[in-house]
Amino acid sequence: MAIHIPLLRAGKPCKRLDAAPVNDYRTGEPVAGLSQANPGIIARELRPTAPGPRALRSMPAREIVRRCKSVARHFLEDELPLGETSQNPEDYLRCLSRTTGLPRVLARKNMEKIAGALASVDAIIDGLTRGLDLSVLDSGYVESSGRVHSFAAQSDWLGAVLPSNSPGVHTLWVPAVALKAGLALKPGREEPWPPYRVIQSLIRAGLPAEAFCFPPTSHEGAREILIKAGRSLIFGDAATVRPWEGDPRVQIHGPGCSKVVLGPEGAAHRETSLDVMISSILENGGRSCINASGVWTPCHGREIAEALARRLAQVEALDLEDDRAQLAAFVNPEFARRISATIDQALDTSVAEDLTLRHRGTPRLAEKNGSTYLLPTVVWCSDPDHPLANREFLFPFASVVELPAAEIPHRIGPTLVAAAITADPALTESLLASTHVDRLNIGPTPTWKIGWDQPHEGILFEFLYRRRAFQKTPLAASA
Repeated sequence: MAIHIPLLRAGKPCKRLDAAPVNDYRTGEPVAGLSQANPGIIARELRPTAPGPRALRSMPAREIVRRCKSVARHFLEDELPLGETSQNPEDYLRCLSRTTGLPRVLARKNMEKIAGALASVDAIIDGLTRGLDLSVLDSGYVESSGRVHSFAAQSDWLGAVLPSNSPGVHTLWVPAVALKAGLALKPGREEPWPPYRVIQSLIRAGLPAEAFCFPPTSHEGAREILIKAGRSLIFGDAATVRPWEGDPRVQIHGPGCSKVVLGPEGAAHRETSLDVMISSILENGGRSCINASGVWTPCHGREIAEALARRLAQVEALDLEDDRAQLAAFVNPEFARRISATIDQALDTSVAEDLTLRHRGTPRLAEKNGSTYLLPTVVWCSDPDHPLANREFLFPFASVVELPAAEIPHRIGPTLVAAAITADPALTESLLASTHVDRLNIGPTPTWKIGWDQPHEGILFEFLYRRRAFQKTPLAASA
């Protein structure tokens, strides 16, 4: 019998007759029914007078941080409420894998990543606030080194329109709890499990249930969240996020187009950098915006592309229960076919060539035990303006582009993470000055490796709070 996942209104379960199925991606069998919130319900939950966020704001920030550390343990280890039943960690991993096509081993790694963000929330907040005393969130101002710092909240709520491609993205909104923002989380269609479980873990740790809203909903409902929450995150492809570009209420998390950039010495000693490039492309099944979708190098481009293709051609589609699995299955096989066709139609052996096909000897599109996969693909692009030279797909895909080092920072285009393997000070300086690069790793560090004390994408604290002028003058004593 399928589980029923209710929506949460002020932290309380609310079962609705209007429910969307969450199906096993292979069999189509319902795994869960997901109660749906209409726009009217969302508007009422996020009304300006809603008491939930105030309950969170009344708690000392340090106490919230302390409780978040125990949330990590609850999330990883506990049997937690799930509608009229409960769910233990193994059930959670099984359901997540069944509805998203994510191998069990990758589901567990993402679970540990979310728990890591919760356990490290003090380091994350320290990085987001640049070391401010947390009492500033309690009193509104703090004195430090002879200066007064004051901040005002931009919104009582942080809304999030979440994706279904990788549970790791949930680490981005988790710190908002410690910043005293109420949460309104619209889950991805196939991935309701992580945000619901995090909320239940927060409640179990003693944080106020009324500060958490979980409204699975339609596109119209998602729009209501983005309008009414005051501050929101939206995840999706370019078409999904485009209508919200330039809206100060909405922080966009779209395609990353992350890249590995090699300096002259990195390219010359490419054998020692190969593992970093492979890891950047392949980690988490290539599904994250922080996976590399390009390798840009000033020389030896063809040789680098061949070496990457030779290694990545060895990656196979394995059962989701296999601990060696590195690839996620596609929930919608037709989507995988369209991606593969898009790549094939853009290939031109004189300019853009799929080198993995020759090394592997089998098609990119693979079927195994009722699942559809796209096998890793490396395209050698001799023209940096080719359509595949700066393109991101939902599987391990990377183009290799050769360009003079001095031109790379100006030609790479919008890049969420650039991992620069270089000792060239001129290239480093140019990348630091580049308006294209959001996050920069210097040295042999893969694109996906992120320190908790360094913001991943956008400064959540600056998104939720604004600096304000503040003066406090003592009242004169009465006569």
